[in-house]
Amino acid sequence: MEEADDCRRAAVEAVADVEPPRLHDLVESVLEDASMVPGALTIESASVAARDATPGVETGSDGEDSVGTDPGAEGVLTHAAGVQLIYEGLRLTRTLAHEEPWHEDGNPHEGENGDLEILAADILVARGFYLLARTEAAGKAVRTVQAFGRDQTRRDDLRRGEETGGDPAALDANLERDVLELAVLTGAAGVGETPSPRLLAIADDLADDFAPSFPPVEECHSAFARSPSDRSLDTTDRATSATDP
Repeated sequence: MEEADDCRRAAVEAVADVEPPRLHDLVESVLEDASMVPGALTIESASVAARDATPGVETGSDGEDSVGTDPGAEGVLTHAAGVQLIYEGLRLTRTLAHEEPWHEDGNPHEGENGDLEILAADILVARGFYLLARTEAAGKAVRTVQAFGRDQTRRDDLRRGEETGGDPAALDANLERDVLELAVLTGAAGVGETPSPRLLAIADDLADDFAPSFPPVEECHSAFARSPSDRSLDTTDRATSATDP
């Protein structure tokens, strides 16, 4: 999928100056192995939002909308990379929190680099914030990270038995749900639009199908051709502004 490849390249370029080399290699390897679903959805959302705002928008030779014909395409791609970087950083943080890559004496497990991975996760999130800092979706990005922190704290309380009645898997899945909504908001804002109920419903459908992890992006692309369920269409009041809480 071309959008996924473009987003991966943009994300890698955004962290090209990370040093030292060992840390840079780790950050780059995270992106090389990543499913580009959040970034690809950002690009697709920009294309769909532009088309919805201007019926008859130019399409590519394959019959699909092409963000590449938009003078703001480079900006959309940069913002897509920002969404992807934030997700990868939070996803890596979640993995480290679940696997606890240290012995009780504070030393990393053999073959693991817990401290380096935590630093890589922080860099990914910080660089993603930098790319989205001046966009209409910046507030949603902040709220996504805040919600992630609350969910993982609650999940840890459940694990320790300090809280009951929650579902750890559902708490984990909130990250993918929030990131997909961030992707839709970011893409639409990149072309000066607010997301339609249809776009928000696509994000919901993808989250229902795949959270708390994403498959290769090619397996999700068909979701744009699928009509949202009646349940998902009840999102009109959420589409008022890309900066609404």
